[in-house]
Amino acid sequence: MSVPVGEERDSRAWVGPLVSGVVTVVAGVFALGVLGFSAMACDSCSSEKAHGFDASISTALMVLKVGYVVPVGLLVAAWGLPWERRNAGRRAMLALSAPLAVAALFVACMALVRWP
Repeated sequence: MSVPVGEERDSRAWVGPLVSGVVTVVAGVFALGVLGFSAMACDSCSSEKAHGFDASISTALMVLKVGYVVPVGLLVAAWGLPWERRNAGRRAMLALSAPLAVAALFVACMALVRWP
């Protein structure tokens, strides 16, 4: 009994999602750390600037934390695809999209902050 060409099992299907997962977690922790430490940028501001800055940094942190759902969903989808050769391209695109989503989310959150 022969196996159809598209149904061949891909023995290296785990490599892309694993590397992407590590890069995504490191990038996510870095983004959270940078945005978290940015809260100290307005320690010496006047009260009016400080209130605006504090409100915007709180919003940006919440958007960042909730936004992590997107890269996690991309990683889950990359791991969840059947490990067949015909899904290698889809798996690679999903795995590549996860760290890029973290980078885009970080840029969007930094743009939300009203810097002093």
